Amino acid sequence: MIRDVEIILLGTGTSAGVPVIGCDCDVCTSDDPRDHRLRCSACVRFTDRQGQQRVILIDTSPDLREQALRARLKRCDGIVYTHNHVDHTFGLDEVRRFNVLMNASIDVWADEHTMQSLLRIYTHIFQRDKNVNDSFVATLIPRLIRPPDPIDLFGLRFTPLQLLHGKLPVLGFRLEALDGAGRIAETQPAPLPAAYCTDVSAIPPETWPQLTGLTTLILDMLRPRRHATHFSVDEAVGAAGEIGARRTWFIHMTHNIRHAELDPRLPEAMHLGHDGLAITAAHFTSPPS
Repeated sequence: MIRDVEIILLGTGTSAGVPVIGCDCDVCTSDDPRDHRLRCSACVRFTDRQGQQRVILIDTSPDLREQALRARLKRCDGIVYTHNHVDHTFGLDEVRRFNVLMNASIDVWADEHTMQSLLRIYTHIFQRDKNVNDSFVATLIPRLIRPPDPIDLFGLRFTPLQLLHGKLPVLGFRLEALDGAGRIAETQPAPLPAAYCTDVSAIPPETWPQLTGLTTLILDMLRPRRHATHFSVDEAVGAAGEIGARRTWFIHMTHNIRHAELDPRLPEAMHLGHDGLAITAAHFTSPPS
């Protein structure tokens, strides 16, 4: 079974990031590094059954280069996408460096809607033969996600979760380790099983059963006021309470949320995420604060 699992929050900000351009509010001018939020993405880093370290990206934000440098990422063994919005896809070009480091292509997993968007925007990658110059571009293999079919990558299963981002259907992912026979392992290495659910305004009834028994929940929380396409603070806390994961971290936050003010007021076992946070087994060896 896989080991040494860590889920790294590469970015926890909304589409504008924090600080917001031209804003002098208390959060945008804060000297607390937890209030500095790059655009939202994450990765799962683990060691497979053969002893090889693996890295799977969840989305590729426009800030991916900076995020990869900070997390000291030296490989990318696959990318899974939640949806096609700019703040979750426009760093795809940066993965070309991983192609060089690994001397290998990278599988890119997305649903039909998101894949068509990627193929249209990144024609210089997916239709390289049409480029005027044979320039340095990523080498990617498009793979379709067909919910509810899971994706098994190096001993880690990604089960797509149907979510709503306003009127737009998007994906979250449930993450679970597999045993030697390719089945979901009866005993999961913390922080698994986990669910990554960004850009959520509603959870459809058929998805709730897939959110049971979680050790880790990573969930959208945009701002205190209600929003048409994201959970507010109260909505996110309410949903997290119903899901009942051992620990929850909130992501995709605007400059309306100051970490030091809100985090202490959250219910037990719930916290604000922050850029660079690596969620590991160590977070589950002591009682939640």
